Amino acid sequence: MLVLQKQVVANARTLEQKISDAGPFGMRIDPHVLTPARNELIQEGLVQATDKAGNTWFHLANTPAAVVTKRLDELADLFLKFQANNLPGRYGQTLEIATFHALSEVPNLEFFGRFPDLNKHDDSKAYTKVEPPNHIGTLVLPGHRSLDFLVLHPDAGFLGIECKNVREWIYPNREEIRELLLKCTVLGCVPVFIARRIPFVTFKLLNAAGVLIHQTYNQLMPETATEIVSVVRHKDMLGYHDIRLGSKPDARLLKFITTDMMNVAAEAREKFELYKDLLAAFGSGEIPYYVFAAKVRRRSKGQNEDNDWPAEEEPDLFD
Repeated sequence: MLVLQKQVVANARTLEQKISDAGPFGMRIDPHVLTPARNELIQEGLVQATDKAGNTWFHLANTPAAVVTKRLDELADLFLKFQANNLPGRYGQTLEIATFHALSEVPNLEFFGRFPDLNKHDDSKAYTKVEPPNHIGTLVLPGHRSLDFLVLHPDAGFLGIECKNVREWIYPNREEIRELLLKCTVLGCVPVFIARRIPFVTFKLLNAAGVLIHQTYNQLMPETATEIVSVVRHKDMLGYHDIRLGSKPDARLLKFITTDMMNVAAEAREKFELYKDLLAAFGSGEIPYYVFAAKVRRRSKGQNEDNDWPAEEEPDLFD
């Protein structure tokens, strides 16, 4: 409510940025709590939602209509400019390029996936991406799928890396996670996932099953997008203050790729092999998320994977 009083109009990503990313210490709530709270305010008639410019915008119901219209027009116009000139396509590459640079810093590392024309033009247009092969030996990905990078670790074998440079927090039931798990279980690769914000539940569940995860805390944008980014980042506009220009890896991403990932990959491989059947079933859609999450939890505790009943209390289903 306080955010909408100040912003007048805001989209879901701005609300997340103001409340989940940058709220007062000790009071930050993850988006999975924020969303139902917002929906409840809409049901109570305290907040209203409006669709414009391909996005949904929220405002307090008691804000004068003329004030809402003026602010909505301003933000919708900015949002459209932020989507213009293939900017989403170009910033979709930016985190991949940063990861490519980081991988290139590991001595003698064998990996697949590269950008051959980074020195031929600036980032005002997309670069050429040479995708890694969609197969390892006789193992082949279905359809036209490929991972962002394939890394051959000296002890853990192949790792499969996916980068998602999006604003949304990536929960473990997201399609991006399912796709990663599908690709990596088909190819037998340890999954590695890199994104801007990843809630604790994603770490807790997937790390137990051998998935390596890194959150960047920044959305990377092309250097040539300086003008529009400076407006988007402003606290009184879309408020995406975490945006960082350029495709050079920061110290955290460099450390993750060059040190952390390399050091824990062998241990992750052991976990991955223990949970590969569940990862594959969830990634392929054979089982829904709630079944996958429950089975991982139970297996990690050495419990009966099929239910939470103690053995002595398990009902006789044939009685």
